[in-house]
Amino acid sequence: MSETLTAGGTRKLQIWRGDLTSGELVDYELETEPGMVVLDAVLEIQRSQAPDLAVRWNCKAAKCGSCSAEVNGRPRLMCKTRLDHLPADQPITVEPLRAFPLIRDLVTDVSWNYEVNKKIPPFTPREDLPEGDFLIDQADTDRMSEFRKCIECFMCQDVCHILRDHRLHDRYYGPRFMVRMASLDMHPLDGLDRIDQIADDGGIGLCNITKCCTEVCPEGIHITDNAIIPLKERVVDARYDPLLKILGRNRRRPGKKKPAV
Repeated sequence: MSETLTAGGTRKLQIWRGDLTSGELVDYELETEPGMVVLDAVLEIQRSQAPDLAVRWNCKAAKCGSCSAEVNGRPRLMCKTRLDHLPADQPITVEPLRAFPLIRDLVTDVSWNYEVNKKIPPFTPREDLPEGDFLIDQADTDRMSEFRKCIECFMCQDVCHILRDHRLHDRYYGPRFMVRMASLDMHPLDGLDRIDQIADDGGIGLCNITKCCTEVCPEGIHITDNAIIPLKERVVDARYDPLLKILGRNRRRPGKKKPAV
């Protein structure tokens, strides 16, 4: 069993250096202190050994999502990953997220995510709501609160095989935006019928429920169980329920209307 470092000592890091044209893992060594996280080590290397090392970070409190990278082959927040929780008998590898174009070193271009976000209509109140205060059940409040914990680190996007391996960015919004679609479609006061977008443009049918997105979420959002699977069920109910077809009922849910084109 691999030992872990519980106190300060010399650690070896292998950090990806390069751009879209070429690159490689470069070896660095540094003296560590107890409690250091991967981001501390990377910034110390940047300060003392490689001033041109490109790395993105901001809050260092695991709330901005900026410092996401692949540490020992797994998407993690560098500011939340302690050195003493990683095997001490092997180098620590730090690489950029692989689902997005590389800019340089550990910095990737995640702007595609923001373009997807623009395609999703914002919360739109139902037209049949009564005047006055809107009351929401506590269960609905809890559900919406979970979805809104997302810090947009995009690690769920990175680990998703549809985006990472198959590069189907033009056909699938990815787990992060399935969470956003769920936060809107499941909101009891939202008035838009989002089924077509979830199924067609969003491409939810491509997800085969591996739950890898849930495993890497630093906020503990149950992406698969609470967002993706319920959305899949809603799409199936709306489009393929044989009973609704036999009865000739409109699949549109009460109070929901089509988004404006």
